[in-house]
Amino acid sequence: MLSEQEKREMIEDARSKKRRDDFRVAKIKFPPRQLSLDEYIRFLDSVQKIFGPFKLSRESTPTRFNKL
Repeated sequence: MLSEQEKREMIEDARSKKRRDDFRVAKIKFPPRQLSLDEYIRFLDSVQKIFGPFKLSRESTPTRFNKL
């Protein structure tokens, strides 16, 4: 669950005229399109390089503090 401060920050961000205009410009400049499977795999590979290899574990992941 989001804290009250996190909620306030998200609401302030949503009210920002500059942020809204930035998103409108980005939507015009980079219209959404369907990626091919090869493009999607290349994207995932590039993200993997940023974060490095993931630790493999057979243990379950605790989820009681998830925000989403």
